[in-house]
Amino acid sequence: MTDPVVREFLLTFWKIHILHHAGQQGVYGQWMLEELHHHGYRLSPGTLYPLLARMERRGWLRSTQPRKARDARVYRITPAGTQVMKRLRISLAELKNEVTPSAARSRDRGPRGHGENRPASKRGAKSSR
Repeated sequence: MTDPVVREFLLTFWKIHILHHAGQQGVYGQWMLEELHHHGYRLSPGTLYPLLARMERRGWLRSTQPRKARDARVYRITPAGTQVMKRLRISLAELKNEVTPSAARSRDRGPRGHGENRPASKRGAKSSR
């Protein structure tokens, strides 16, 4: 992972995808690789499996031991992971509303919708003419 965009941004998207799908059903590594690939993300197992392990250590996922050596380890969301997803959904909705073109009218309003960041000409200030 030498691309800074991957390290700084996409890694977070992958984690959100993992939590989302682990909350819908149990996920396993190969399926998750294919799912992320479907969305245009190219991860190697060497990237995904440490990520799953780290999310499990943080308490967001719980895995079940495979019964047979060839069975997949299945990861499911935990109550703590569910709380993280609730927070993320709120933040994602807010971000989406701010950065998507359909939200252009609200972007000009500035923080809390009060217009502090708009140019004076758009706040209704009188022209200097």
